[in-house]
Amino acid sequence: MSHQATTSQTVGPYFRIGLDPLIRTQIASPEIAGERITIQGQVLDGDGQPVPDALLETWQANGDGRYSHPEDLQSEAGRAEFFGFGRIPTDDNGCFRFTTIKPGPVAGPEGTMQAPHIVVSVFMRGLLIRLITRIYFSDDPRNEKDYVLNLVDPVRRKTLMARPAPEDKSVLTWNVNLQGENETVFFDC
Repeated sequence: MSHQATTSQTVGPYFRIGLDPLIRTQIASPEIAGERITIQGQVLDGDGQPVPDALLETWQANGDGRYSHPEDLQSEAGRAEFFGFGRIPTDDNGCFRFTTIKPGPVAGPEGTMQAPHIVVSVFMRGLLIRLITRIYFSDDPRNEKDYVLNLVDPVRRKTLMARPAPEDKSVLTWNVNLQGENETVFFDC
């Protein structure tokens, strides 16, 4: 197998060569306090076909609304148990799955609080710039007052909502639709 570099005009499809050691699908260790959840879904292209070589990168606060950051004054032990970020590849069917805790609310603009959410960057072949979106939780009443969520057309907000699976409320489903009628809302950051 040859490991030739891809051209400078595209990204990938060689994510696995350099990123396998960085894959993290368990964002919070089992010891960390908080409501444990699993988020699963698919990355789909504009024709509704699975994208088998996408990578999701997540960033979130812990259950208390604090990010894992070296300048945060939380204990070293707390940081070791809560990673706060993940890199989750899709499989051959465009499916992904990761386990974490539901984040707490974090500070927003002008002293407001943001509803619990997970920031997601999407990387894949053909994308020169990552796509940035968020996962919100459909049953959270704080969504109504979230500054960022209220910037989104109400009809399109559903694309940002993770919904509980009927058989297990700790498993949430959320899909990334790259184009089309149900295109996920992406943000310019």
